[in-house]
Amino acid sequence: MKKIVIVFVLFLSLTQVIRAQIQDPVKWTTSVEKVSDLEYTLITKATIEAGWHLYSQIVPEGGPIATSFTYDNSSKKFNVKGNTSEEKGHTIDDPIFGMKIKFFENLAIFKQTIKLTQAVSKINATVEFMVCDDTRCLPPTEVDLVFNLSNKPIHISENETKQTSVLTAAKVYNSNSSSKKGLWGIFFIAFISGFAALLTPCVFPMIPMTVSFFTKQSKTKAAGIKNAIIFGISIIVIYVLLGIFVSLLFGADALNALSTNVWFNIIFFFLLLVFAASFLGAFEIMLPNSWANKVDSQADKGGLIGIFFMALALAIVSFSCTGPIVGTLLVEAAAGGSQIGPIVGMFGFSLAIALPFALFAAFPGWLNSLPKSGGWLNTVKVVLGFLELALAFKFLSNADLVLQAHVLEREIFIAIWIAIFGVLTFYLFGKIQLSHDSPIKHISVGRLSLGLVVLSFTIYMIPGLWGAPLNLISAFPPPQHYSESPYGVGYTQLSNAGGISKTNIPDGAHLMAPHNILAFNDYDKGLAYAKKIGKPVMIDFTGHACVNCRKMEQNVWVKPKVLKLLKNDVVLISLYVDDKRPLAAEDVIESKLRPGKKLKYIGQKWSELQTIKYKANTQPMYVLMDHEEKNLIDPVAYTPDVDEYYTWLKKGINNFKD
Repeated sequence: MKKIVIVFVLFLSLTQVIRAQIQDPVKWTTSVEKVSDLEYTLITKATIEAGWHLYSQIVPEGGPIATSFTYDNSSKKFNVKGNTSEEKGHTIDDPIFGMKIKFFENLAIFKQTIKLTQAVSKINATVEFMVCDDTRCLPPTEVDLVFNLSNKPIHISENETKQTSVLTAAKVYNSNSSSKKGLWGIFFIAFISGFAALLTPCVFPMIPMTVSFFTKQSKTKAAGIKNAIIFGISIIVIYVLLGIFVSLLFGADALNALSTNVWFNIIFFFLLLVFAASFLGAFEIMLPNSWANKVDSQADKGGLIGIFFMALALAIVSFSCTGPIVGTLLVEAAAGGSQIGPIVGMFGFSLAIALPFALFAAFPGWLNSLPKSGGWLNTVKVVLGFLELALAFKFLSNADLVLQAHVLEREIFIAIWIAIFGVLTFYLFGKIQLSHDSPIKHISVGRLSLGLVVLSFTIYMIPGLWGAPLNLISAFPPPQHYSESPYGVGYTQLSNAGGISKTNIPDGAHLMAPHNILAFNDYDKGLAYAKKIGKPVMIDFTGHACVNCRKMEQNVWVKPKVLKLLKNDVVLISLYVDDKRPLAAEDVIESKLRPGKKLKYIGQKWSELQTIKYKANTQPMYVLMDHEEKNLIDPVAYTPDVDEYYTWLKKGINNFKD
């Protein structure tokens, strides 16, 4: 009896270990809402474990597997109305794919309206999805859904209500906290941009003129300060109204789509080129003079209305300098996907412009400390023009990444930025002059200091051409894998892949660039080749969307002692569990994990192999085995320590030899 109990306990323990290795972070539930006698809303709820996220139904080309719903209407008893709707979710710059992608955390609700044409009691459906955390992605998964139309409305129990409330609260908190971080970033950049706009030749000379007007026209100092404060508030109101207009014009859905829409990004690229050319002196962007004359006539009326129109006149007159900055801020804020982003951006920008007018009105003596207007104001415009030019290529890069056109790869992007900031360095040192610049007899200490900063930044970017990560600007250039040479220009091969060259590659194999590691993507062909040449097999369960897999390949596999073993002592079989290519007709078999379902894709085949044989479904996973398909050493997962990974490899290879 004791033996039976011990065996039972061991069995339960083993079961728990197996379950712990197989991740299942999303739970799906369904419900139905009756709209009318014939119309119903099918509701699908995904409850997501903390730390994981589920991707939207719409993702950019070249991104992860989108969530998709298939409703079984083979009986022709209902019609699907429109598309399946989803919640707002989050839109971030995903580090795995190097593009902005929408996803859900904690809880996601999808709704689909249908209209019955015949009586039906239930509707079957399937959801396919991909779920990731910050470092790994699980293979694309299919789950069967059943919507019961004959049941009475389901009332959520008290416990379920509490659980839902907690999940919803967590989602709102996460959404608010991430939104706050993004909005604070927009506000800060806009605030700094507002101060930069102050230092342009269209705005800076207006400060003493406007402040003097208020102090002289006001009967008392207090009245002058009050009028100047009202003037500053009017400036804020005008620009915030512009932000509100942009938000209402596009709407939340359109703003969320800006970051990944090819045409929007291309339009923004050309728009910023125009702004840059304007700042560099090619032409001036001006509003019609008639607008300024009409507004100026209204400003003579006096009172609060007159002060407001004075602020509006300032905005119109200074548009040739502030317009490109305002346009760039609106583009950046809108592309962030937040509907209130443009409003926050305009508030920060206008606050920075309005503050000096109020402060100098309160303390007129400060005006004496202001530097005199001169050629340095045009220098500020030119510097801003170079910054606009550099930023323009970020939007062109976004479009290129979405299209996966590989026109503006990482090396080209960095080379363009090096050229832009290199020319800016020469300009600041006085070696280049533009049409509106004053003659330079000497450069000031401030200009020299700024030139040295820009020169240092330019030199910092140069190693990026050879694969340096450039962490200071990591958000701007394309990711390192989107490159002509993912491991750096000028990488030198250590040796051939165990004597293999491009002319004698075995059937089913390829040379994994740039290291020329001989690799198979087919299990049977790789195993047969290993038996033929008498080497052990290393199975690499990986995925196209696996960030830790790329880290291992870029940071661990490249080390000489590891690379030598991978090239010469093992046969590498890389099995991509998210490979969406369809299986050949003769290879389509029934799933052992989901009886009644067929394995349709190559990735499903390898994912099921990993789950059944190795009781795990996360990547990367590395297995060293002999020709009898027995493990030479316990499999390992993500192992960023080079020495540890090398020791594991060496021990497994030695076990094969012994």
